[in-house]
Amino acid sequence: TMWCLELLFPLLLIINDGSCQWNVWVPRDISAMTNSCVVIPCTFMYPSGIRPYRGTHGIWYFGQPYPQLFPPVVFKTRTDVVHESYKGRTKLLGDLLQRNCTLLINNIGAEHSGRYYFRADLGGANMYTYPDFSELKVLDQPNIDVPEEIVSDESLELTCYAPDNCPDMTPEIQWMYTDYLPDPEFSSDYLEESNTAVLSNTLSFTPRPMHNGQLLGCRVFYPNTTLVYERLISLDIKYAPRSVWVNVSSEVMEGSSVTLHCEVDSNPPSRISWMFAEQELLWDTAPNVSLSLDDVTPAQEGIYTCIGDNGYGVMNTSLYLAVKYPPREPVVNDSMTVQEGSSLTLHCSTQGSPAPTLTWLKDGELVGTITADELSVLQVVEITPQGDGQYRCLAENEHGRASSSFNITVEYAPVLLEESKCTVVREGVQCVCMAMGNPEPTIEFYLPDLNVTINETDGRYNFYTHTDGHTSTGMIKLREKGERVDNGGPAVNVHCSIFNTYGRESVLLELQQEKKYMMAVIVGTIGGVAVIAFIIAAVRYVGHNNKKENGNPRQDVVLENPALYYSAVKKDKQNLRKKVGEDGDYQPVGSMAGLERQELNYAALEFIGARPRDGASGRGDDGGNYSEIKAK
Repeated sequence: TMWCLELLFPLLLIINDGSCQWNVWVPRDISAMTNSCVVIPCTFMYPSGIRPYRGTHGIWYFGQPYPQLFPPVVFKTRTDVVHESYKGRTKLLGDLLQRNCTLLINNIGAEHSGRYYFRADLGGANMYTYPDFSELKVLDQPNIDVPEEIVSDESLELTCYAPDNCPDMTPEIQWMYTDYLPDPEFSSDYLEESNTAVLSNTLSFTPRPMHNGQLLGCRVFYPNTTLVYERLISLDIKYAPRSVWVNVSSEVMEGSSVTLHCEVDSNPPSRISWMFAEQELLWDTAPNVSLSLDDVTPAQEGIYTCIGDNGYGVMNTSLYLAVKYPPREPVVNDSMTVQEGSSLTLHCSTQGSPAPTLTWLKDGELVGTITADELSVLQVVEITPQGDGQYRCLAENEHGRASSSFNITVEYAPVLLEESKCTVVREGVQCVCMAMGNPEPTIEFYLPDLNVTINETDGRYNFYTHTDGHTSTGMIKLREKGERVDNGGPAVNVHCSIFNTYGRESVLLELQQEKKYMMAVIVGTIGGVAVIAFIIAAVRYVGHNNKKENGNPRQDVVLENPALYYSAVKKDKQNLRKKVGEDGDYQPVGSMAGLERQELNYAALEFIGARPRDGASGRGDDGGNYSEIKAK
């Protein structure tokens, strides 16, 4: 059957080829431009013992070597019967008697691409289809030999090929779009192999990154024809990252969001990574990558670096992200207790952006200098008791403020206050001793004349003590005024002792007369004299009038006990000195207490005319008249 013959025929060809030397030489590959022509060179051999019968004939098949499969006939010497697509297009250029089977195909098209087989017909049974074939490629554009990899700044050669297998037409090659190339060079060559010819033109130049994506073209044309063929290519130039673009450095508020953009110019696209403090935050292989940061904190302030790496090189660019926020609560010294004269170093540190100003305040008043930094140091040299108090460090910037405070307690030896003294009071002498110190001073009184120490454990002398802050007050009352000295004042010898952990001091208290008491004595004396003078004047005036009324100028008016009040005033004016408490009020003592407490505004004289005293005849011993005076 037919399929059996198809299986046996190749085997028969192999056997015949080995023993009978059936051979053919054709180019394995040959090319031609569409609408042009092509010549397929061909030489065949057959066994020397075979004599052609009725001449030597040949047949060209397309696609298949086996006549049994009815391949399209390209050319046939015995008849003009050929396949429709080859009518009027083929011609045998070789002389079969000379064993030359060269074939010409004119006006070829893309449908003519494929394998071509030659079959020798020597008459009778001497027919043989050679298994070797020539494969025709019909091109509609020239070939450009492009290297697999084009690297920037490395020399590049591009070659354009055009087949030259049509004897009637010779092609020419031109490069297009080369004006932008740096120093391009052109060279032509003619290659001939296996009886086929190829014309080539090579373009040489050194590409730059800027040439990536640029178009280049090769044009093939046949002079004196309308046949023109072009091919365009886009340059794919590999280059290392040549620029890395990121945001400009920026400032954001704490708690806000920010997006950092990075774009890398490289070919192929780089692996882009965002780095912060040696930590990779994000990466991707792309022309650009964006990093989003939400709810930004001060810890995220710093340098962010974008790195592009595509295997041909590495490049990076950095930006600084500043996070603005109000000052944090300052860190200050702990509260402390120090001794007077100590030198201190006070620290205040905080954080804020922009850097805050630090101000030291003591009890609300400015101390030291204002510092525009995150650290402020206040030096206190040989601190005094006045340095005791609350110290506060205030941090401020444009976004807010914060402060911290602490207390400094200064301990010092006691200091006697000027209010310490002894004063004459009603019961005797009152001594007050006041002192300041830290710890609060302890107060004792010492009476050297009696060799007696008076303190809070001694209930005598009305000892009283009181503490208010760092001030201590001690007081005693001496009921005995002491012996009188030449000037009539009391003799007082009282020592005040004050002491605490840091020192002791003993001072003799000075005795002071109260000004109000002295003034009372003076006023009382003057007032008493004035009253007596007024009484005498009034009596004389009344007596004089009575003489006129009675017509007896010799009758005298006698006062009833006129010396009673005068002697009382004179006798008790020495007892008017008494200071009570610290308010400066005075109280009179003796039988005139009621009299001195009120001011003497007036005195009324009531005359009882010519009334004799009891037991008398109305005259005194001296024979004068008198009247009784009553005070209302």
